[in-house]
Amino acid sequence: MEPRELDELSAATAISTLIGLLLSAAAGAFLAILVLPHWLPALAGSLQGPAPKAYWYLSRASGLVAYGLLWLSMVLGLMITGRIARLWPGGPMAFELHQHAALLSLAFSLFHALILLGDRYISFTPLRLFLPFASVDYRPFWVGWGQLGWYLLALVGLSFYVRRWIGHATWRRIHYLSFGIFLMITAHGLMSGTDAGKMGVRVMYEIAGGTVLGLLLYRMVISVFANRRIAELRK
Repeated sequence: MEPRELDELSAATAISTLIGLLLSAAAGAFLAILVLPHWLPALAGSLQGPAPKAYWYLSRASGLVAYGLLWLSMVLGLMITGRIARLWPGGPMAFELHQHAALLSLAFSLFHALILLGDRYISFTPLRLFLPFASVDYRPFWVGWGQLGWYLLALVGLSFYVRRWIGHATWRRIHYLSFGIFLMITAHGLMSGTDAGKMGVRVMYEIAGGTVLGLLLYRMVISVFANRRIAELRK
């Protein structure tokens, strides 16, 4: 899609809906911590025992979902700029899916972090969850990369709502952070995720990284040819 076409598209989700989505993720995490043990006594041993694991499982699962959504958003974004989306599912539809996937990834990432407040093995606190590199008890460097990645993802997500005011050029520069975010979150998952050693999860990371790299290289190649064509037409 061309810059003019992007400027004509509004944010796919209202800012109030985004706030509601993030609040719902936070509320879901707190409900899981406070309410589920009483509603589902069969899980009480796992949720309230001396070493509850259910919160850790919920964090791991939501983290993988968040990563999958981030990957989907990256793929759709590269399909848009690489003009592949014109073939399927169409530019405007791909743009909306791109936004929704990014914002849902943001919400699942928030749940991924907050649910750890119920875990007693590492004993995360709100400060350690939200202050990068403050997780002194568990791989602080790689956890910190994930925390920084979340803040940058929030910045990119919010940029959808101010694009008309900051202009396409500035919005696009902010959007370039997405590549760094993807690398940071991938490193966070590989180096701090307890599932990273499993074959299925490793394959997931390899496929995700490979597809993003392949689409990025394709985007770079067509940009080179497009610039050459423009230069020839100007001669």
